[in-house]
Amino acid sequence: MRDVIVTGIIALSLPYILMRPHVGVLVWTWIGFMNPHRLTWGFAYTMPFAYIVAITTLIAMLISREPKKIPWTRETVVLLMFIAWMAITTCFAVYPTLAWEHLEKVAKIQLMIFVTLILMQREERINQLVWVMAMSLAFYGIKGGIFTILHGGVYHVRGPGGSFIGGDNEMGLALCMTIPLLRYLQLTTRSHWVRHGLTAAMLLCALAAVGSQSRGALLGLGSMGLFLWLKSRNKFFTAIIAFATAGLIMSIMPEAWFDRMRTIQTYEQDASAMGRVNAWQMAFNLAKDRPLGGGFDTFQEDMFARYAPSPENVHDSHSIYFEVLGEHGFVGLGLFLTLGLMTWRTASKIIKRAREREELHWLADLAAMIQVSLVGYASAGAFLGLAYFDFYYTLVALVVLCATVMSAQSPIPAPAPEGYGAQAQPAPPPSTTYPHT
Repeated sequence: MRDVIVTGIIALSLPYILMRPHVGVLVWTWIGFMNPHRLTWGFAYTMPFAYIVAITTLIAMLISREPKKIPWTRETVVLLMFIAWMAITTCFAVYPTLAWEHLEKVAKIQLMIFVTLILMQREERINQLVWVMAMSLAFYGIKGGIFTILHGGVYHVRGPGGSFIGGDNEMGLALCMTIPLLRYLQLTTRSHWVRHGLTAAMLLCALAAVGSQSRGALLGLGSMGLFLWLKSRNKFFTAIIAFATAGLIMSIMPEAWFDRMRTIQTYEQDASAMGRVNAWQMAFNLAKDRPLGGGFDTFQEDMFARYAPSPENVHDSHSIYFEVLGEHGFVGLGLFLTLGLMTWRTASKIIKRAREREELHWLADLAAMIQVSLVGYASAGAFLGLAYFDFYYTLVALVVLCATVMSAQSPIPAPAPEGYGAQAQPAPPPSTTYPHT
């Protein structure tokens, strides 16, 4: 029955996408973030729904009369440079078959990121996109939070198999990044009941992130929680939510969870943690030897045998930074970090300028909460290999879209023509004060 429902919803959306191309971005985001087809057990499980929606959206965009302009900012330029560099490293990859397959996946995501930039340059569309992003992942947060409460935190909270968020670490990171978006929606909604519902969703998402048993997610949640409090308009309310969440965690989670979290301080005695350190050293040595890196999916036994201090201890990258370093070298890492830094600085400028005008306060709130989400990604991502996570690149696109909307607003109201309103004033006399040389 789930197969029929999911297939029916997507099939019914296609004609609407052809009439309104931006709807295709929303449907594609829903599929990419929530992966509803991965909740089925029949024919829909392997259906290429994202591909079908993407093709339909591209066709609709081409035939639409809407302006089709990419907002060329420093973020979009650096992102395009990063994509081009990944293509170059793929041409010289150690494992070309794996690398080209992975590049195809990344290229599809980045193509739709640029489609998002073209089609979502309006306030209402930006807010629709945030709702879809937040609720697609909040579905798992609400479900996982209730699951954690009912089972006392004994079992791991995981996402749907075959997706970016399939593992417990990945699920924990995604939920951390979702909480700030829920907070933004709570700040901007007018419905009293919706605000209460979003408060409950934030609490349950935090519980689900903890219930994922991911130590990286816990670190991300802690650093993000502090920054969320600093960025929040209502610090008292945010503090209450934080203390309530901490109290629930302390009362629900079993002793085994606390024992696992304590290993953060004694990582030298933890085999999993030392395996990650070994993988990071391998990535660093590989990047020193090969300026282009090893290409996508380079964390393989052969590379560990050649570059790792402990050749037999083979692990995944378990870090967005060392993943990019090992696969695309120091240049790739530089572009990756530059993109994040530029996005952060642009969000800060949006916050500063938008707070000066009441009608743009929503932009300040959204940019601030995106920064909180970026803190979660940067901190938890240090221990999780999600460098190509579509959530992160959609946040980058949102910052660019916010800057585009703000720049389209007239900073100073135009004066009324003479003869209307107040009487025109004579021009001031020329200044007699001269600048210092």
